[in-house]
Amino acid sequence: MATVSLWQRPARVEADVAIVGGGVIGTATAWALRRLAPDLRVAILEAERLAHGASGRNAGFLLLGTASDYASAVEQYGRDAARQIWAFTAEAFRLAAEVGEAEDVGFAHTGSVIAAASDTDAARLRRSRALLAEDGVETQWWDEADIDDEMGGLGFPGALFVPEGGAIDPARLVRALARLSDAQVYENWRVEGVESEGGRVRLVAEGGGEAVADRVLLATNAFLPRLLPGLSHVVRPVRAQMLATAPAPPTLDAPVYSHEGYFYVRQRADGRVLLGGARHLHRDAEVGYDDATTEALQASLGDYLATHFPTLAGVPVERRWSGTMGFSPDGLPCLGAVPGVPGARFAAGFTGHGMGYALRFGVLAARTLLGESDDALDLFHADRLMSG
Repeated sequence: MATVSLWQRPARVEADVAIVGGGVIGTATAWALRRLAPDLRVAILEAERLAHGASGRNAGFLLLGTASDYASAVEQYGRDAARQIWAFTAEAFRLAAEVGEAEDVGFAHTGSVIAAASDTDAARLRRSRALLAEDGVETQWWDEADIDDEMGGLGFPGALFVPEGGAIDPARLVRALARLSDAQVYENWRVEGVESEGGRVRLVAEGGGEAVADRVLLATNAFLPRLLPGLSHVVRPVRAQMLATAPAPPTLDAPVYSHEGYFYVRQRADGRVLLGGARHLHRDAEVGYDDATTEALQASLGDYLATHFPTLAGVPVERRWSGTMGFSPDGLPCLGAVPGVPGARFAAGFTGHGMGYALRFGVLAARTLLGESDDALDLFHADRLMSG
């Protein structure tokens, strides 16, 4: 373990609100607190460095809805909930655009593509389009020829193009949110304990030191069970792997989800293609906290490019990496109270879709910490999972 100086981790931190986790949800909450209650003293406590976890390892998609398509969301959660989730993520996108247009975070409003891997997928996406139209959301349907023309994709029997949505540099977004929040950021501050202390919350740091705050948010997502094993039923760790190619000629104008979201690909402005997914082909291996790539899954990513984007298949791969996502039992994130610790809450279970929820979820978490109401809490309250 690397050493840490007194300046990097002072013996005691005092704050009105302490946020554990320097990822996109933690920094979005700090950013929202700055907007809602600018006089509060806010501290962000990060075990490594800002955006070290999944928030700095994902593809930077800003998509609307759940991690699945709209028809599937309607079937699983009901029409009203699916409609509310879509509106919630639409607001999250508008907030991300607000930040992205003011800050250098690689934001692009490109729309997004959900591509069908089979005729069954295509039928479900057509159903999604009809449901979205009934709910006032305009989309476009692309047939195979359109997909070839628009993005050079092969083997997709259809695709749904959603004009809202886009892409961003997730690590730069996290750092920008932290700066805009005016929060005190403490990196190399790994919290190992959460307890009550005289009506406040005490956070115990690895190797000594403590933080004391009136209110606390544990925004550690997949790593919540490591801190609070009693909440392991709320979120489980799932590994995701990605690769990045060398710069290639422009091909993809918008981020693409396919195979029910199990593959995702986009092209950056510098021409590099980012591709991730294939977890469904290697389920048993892609669990836990190991930060590692595997030859088998990376080969599946290469096969995907060769099959669906053959013009990109020969482009050299410059980098391969992994990240740990936090999956909830029902696929939706949750916000709840830490049992036995008044004043402490947790946010977890973003199920590989945290960027799509992030800024609006930060507003929800901030309002909850301040004791304010937010209609969206009914959608994401952790009470639905706490019987586990």
